[in-house]
This record gives sequence, structure tokens and C-alpha cells, in this order.
Amino acid sequence: MGPKKFFLLVGVGMLAACHEQRPIAAVPAPGVVLTQQSVDAVIYQRASAEVHRLYQQGYELARLRLDRNLDRPHALPPAVIVDIDETVLDNSPYQVTAVKNAHTYDPAEWTAWCRMARAKALPGAVEFLTYAASQGCAVFYITNRSAEEKAATVQNLRSEGFPSVDDAHVLVMEGTSDKTARRAAVSKEHYVALLCGDQLTDFDQSLKDRTVGDGKPRVDAMADTLANYFVLLPNPMYGVWLDGITGRNEAEKAGNKARWITGNAY
Repeated sequence: MGPKKFFLLVGVGMLAACHEQRPIAAVPAPGVVLTQQSVDAVIYQRASAEVHRLYQQGYELARLRLDRNLDRPHALPPAVIVDIDETVLDNSPYQVTAVKNAHTYDPAEWTAWCRMARAKALPGAVEFLTYAASQGCAVFYITNRSAEEKAATVQNLRSEGFPSVDDAHVLVMEGTSDKTARRAAVSKEHYVALLCGDQLTDFDQSLKDRTVGDGKPRVDAMADTLANYFVLLPNPMYGVWLDGITGRNEAEKAGNKARWITGNAY
């Protein structure tokens, strides 16, 4: 056997051995893929000074809007309506833990987190709502937490120093996530001077529709009302904005994201 043939056979043998020893890469489950994709958003919400400042800024704006709206003529006693999660209470520790455990949203894990009553007040939230109460406003917390999570939620809000926290002012989800009826019940007896939330649907359920222009034309059509009566707080971790792209079916979300990226790349 000549030297060239010998080295050729050795090389082929080495390549074959490497091929045989190479482990087959496991395909991550859809939930693991989705969790990995959310890491930067969770870090941004949990750790960034930018989000810290955005909440401060949002509640500074809320005070200005509230003062102006209280000066408007109104026959009913004034009220402020706020969402809870990612509006006044910070649930990013739950999201961090979900990422650590490679889990997507799980109702049982979420309820367990709520029952801990350990969520911290977001920057500026207590101060703003305390100010609103000092100006004669009733404060209503309209949330899509469930009835079984209500007692712990009330405990959590009280422990963080929020005003007007009781069964009558904490309105949880009963049958539907649509908050329209609960807002209407407050509006029946109060002049709602301001609403605050991390989702546009915390102001108007029609803003859930993202079929035309990702919902932006509807926002533009309501720009004056939104500017006067709604303050939007940051939440890049989850929400209607993401559901509009991915849908709600866990098995389809990763594929829908990939198709959106492909369709929107230049």
C-alpha cells in the first residue's frame, strides 16, 4: 500500500469515527423554545434602569393628567382605575423563575406565586395612588387575577402600602377577561378621571383587535381620548401585543413567530 492510499484510508476512518461519536442534537420542546425567546424581555423588565425610569415617568405623567381631568366639570365623585399586574405590582420574579425552569405560563404556578403575596410595588405606583386618594379619588383595581387569588392579592397590595384596598375596590375576573363590564360598573357611580394599565385593553376592549395594522390604526383613531384619560406602562414580557402575532395555542406559537420574522425581515 502506497503512502497516499494509507493516509487517505486513515483520514476516512477518522471522519467516520467522529461521525459515529457525534451526539444527535435533541429538538427542544416548543415550550422551551418560547421560554428561551423571552429571556431578553424578562431581563429588561426585571433588571433595567430604563424600565425603572419608565414607570416613574408614567406615574409622573399620570399625576399631570389626573390634575387636569379633576379640573374638568364632573357631577359624580372622581375615581382612578388601575390594572394590577405589571401596572402596580411587579411579577417579573415569576417570569424569571419560569425562564429558569424552562416553563411557559402555567395557571397553577401563577396561582402559587400570587398566594405568596410577595410582588413588589412598581416605581411610582404607591405614590401616585396615594396622591389620587388625597385628591378625593376612589381607587379601583381591576385585574384578571381569579377569585381564588383575590385574598392574597388584597394582602399583597396592603403590604405594599396601596390605598383603598378591600373587596369592594379590588375587582377580579369573573367569567371573562374582558374588563368592560367592571369598568362600566365603576363609571356608573363615579367620574373616571384616569385609567392606567400595561395593556391597551385596560382602557378599551376594542383595542384587542390586531387584525388591521397590528391594531395601530385603532390606536391612532382614539389618540385624543387615550392621551387624556389613559397612561400605558411598559411590559415586554407578555400581553395582547404578543398574542396578536403568536396566537394563544402553545404548540403553534414558535412557528407563528418564525413566520412573522420571515415575513417582516428586509
